[in-house]
Amino acid sequence: MTQIESETKSVGILAYGSLISTPGEEIEKACAYTICDVMTPFHIEFARSSRGRGGAPTLVPVTEGGAHVKGRVFVMKTSETVAADILYRREIDKVGTDRKYTRPEKVDDKKVLVERLTNFAGLDVVLYTQIAPTIDPLTAERLADVAIESVGKAASGRDGISYLIAAKKFGIVTALSQAYEDEILLKTKCVTLSDALVKLAGDIAPK
Repeated sequence: MTQIESETKSVGILAYGSLISTPGEEIEKACAYTICDVMTPFHIEFARSSRGRGGAPTLVPVTEGGAHVKGRVFVMKTSETVAADILYRREIDKVGTDRKYTRPEKVDDKKVLVERLTNFAGLDVVLYTQIAPTIDPLTAERLADVAIESVGKAASGRDGISYLIAAKKFGIVTALSQAYEDEILLKTKCVTLSDALVKLAGDIAPK
């Protein structure tokens, strides 16, 4: 592919998790417009424990289980290479730096991969991140336990229950999401996820 072809392609970034609500400054500035209600072409599940969220379950592509979920595509005003760099920096929490994406020679469950779809959502290329699932066993009860534990470990708003609330707000429904929510409510003896979050935060607050 020539440099001219690379620069004239229409390029997007597929968001299917927290990227929807918090894309970060670089994506916001480089986004021309957003395409809403785009179903992911692969299955998604709350299958990865995020260290940056106190171990909370986060949404990642899975090869078993999960479901196609409702996402969004940010249509970018950049080349594919620049869009990949921007997406990578957002995923590794290095927005605003000069870090660039280079595909790793060896892939393990800590590596962030930027993958591409062609002729998707009316665009030439759409990029998305591929990060390995790490929660095992992947059950609703396990997800609830990890999410509850994250409330005491994560910064405000970055725990698993806040993440689940945000996913619900944007209409994201996975194979486990309802059972996951039900388990949280059962374990906390609450009626809503917001109530559960308030209760858990109160339990860990200094007396």
